[in-house]
Amino acid sequence: MLMTGITVFLGVALIFAKLPRRTMLRALKHDLSIDLMVTLIVLLIHWGTFSGVMAATVAGLLTSLALPITHKFFNLYRVA
Repeated sequence: MLMTGITVFLGVALIFAKLPRRTMLRALKHDLSIDLMVTLIVLLIHWGTFSGVMAATVAGLLTSLALPITHKFFNLYRVA
């Protein structure tokens, strides 16, 4: 389940990385929306088995952890 979740997360991350830079940076400003969409879509795809739901949960959690790291990497935090 853990490896499946990591694989699903890496697939989503690679799709996201293939976006044009400007589109990716625009999308990163909506991190809560990205987190919710990824988690819900992956849960809907893998619904039906316990291992599928757990893999989707791991992928959602990894997405939640990766978004702040991505913000830090691209320096998207605004200092007031």
